[in-house]
Amino acid sequence: MLSVRFTRLVAALMFVAGPGGAALAADPYKINVISPLTGGGSFLGKGQQQTLEAFKALTNRDGGIAGRDIDFVYNDDQSSPQTAVQLANAVLAQKPSVMIGSSLVAMCNAIAPLLKSGPFDYCLSPGVHPPAGSFQFSTNIDTRDLMDVLLRYFRLRGITKIAFMTSTDASGQDAEHGFDEMLKQPENAGLSIVERQRFNPTDVSVSAQIERIKAANPQAFVAWSTGAPIATILKAVFQAGLDVPFATTNGNQTFAQFDQYKDFMPKEVLIPTSVYLEHEGLYKLDPLVEEQQAKFYAAHKAAGIIPDNMAALVWDPANLVVSALRKLGPDATAEQVRAWVADQTSYAGVTGIYDFKSVPQRGLTNKNAIVSRWDAGRHNWLPVSQPTGLPLSK
Repeated sequence: MLSVRFTRLVAALMFVAGPGGAALAADPYKINVISPLTGGGSFLGKGQQQTLEAFKALTNRDGGIAGRDIDFVYNDDQSSPQTAVQLANAVLAQKPSVMIGSSLVAMCNAIAPLLKSGPFDYCLSPGVHPPAGSFQFSTNIDTRDLMDVLLRYFRLRGITKIAFMTSTDASGQDAEHGFDEMLKQPENAGLSIVERQRFNPTDVSVSAQIERIKAANPQAFVAWSTGAPIATILKAVFQAGLDVPFATTNGNQTFAQFDQYKDFMPKEVLIPTSVYLEHEGLYKLDPLVEEQQAKFYAAHKAAGIIPDNMAALVWDPANLVVSALRKLGPDATAEQVRAWVADQTSYAGVTGIYDFKSVPQRGLTNKNAIVSRWDAGRHNWLPVSQPTGLPLSK
């Protein structure tokens, strides 16, 4: 009798434990994220971390990946390309199938050469342009498409004289190339650059450059740099009394930054961005995109977060990675994940319908971009254009 009871007990324990004595509840599926949690890009990294945690809660509530919860492992690259490479090498040593990050152009560019055979990596900077077929994908709207939408909005508002300023780092160089490329378009023949300036992201003052810009009498001023360096420009603009529409990259579209800079914020701040913003019927989107946006805002509300562009930059990449792993299984290889994502032609996200066959490594175009304006009274960005940049009628 004791022998029978012992045998049944062992069998029961084996059933609970599963093969090899492992716990029945599988370990979480861990996804490494390389992100600037400190340094000049920390506005990006910290905001994206909050959104990833909200996304994790929603994903795990809905069954995770094949019944396994997901968990994000955060690696702080300190806004440094060298640190990003060190972290990426450490992550690659674990031989994962997928990875997310980093959030800035220089870091993603530094990581890219390490990805010749995987893992699948979703860079969270729109300013990166991975070659077709590579293992790195780039989030959101291409910098050139953002420039295209912004210039169309200016032109249709009657703004033709523009001053332009960029940082000398990778983000600034990418922006300058994109800006010049869009200016060559026939429709922009009537636009003129009345002054062009550059600055080093570590400069403590750009007053001299801003004075030259003011002297050129522009109708609008575009300053393209992400993170802390933009504060240096804003302070100089305020001190010089340069009172024209001020436009910058959606990499600065964070509540944390705008709250910190409120005392020296220009009267009109414009940001070309994706269609993620609540638009209250100002323009129509695909019903599937509207559905995804409803989930996006509900998940953030449940987490006590009001989402900004940092949330939009990371939400769709995380969703695409998880969707691939749900379809392929948690043992999917980097090659399988890459092939699955690259094959999507009608994937609905919060920033639009993705078509990776038409737009390799990104999936979005200027049709997914609008121009927004900061409204201090409502403490949010409001759409001022339709997708592609056509100004909204007043």
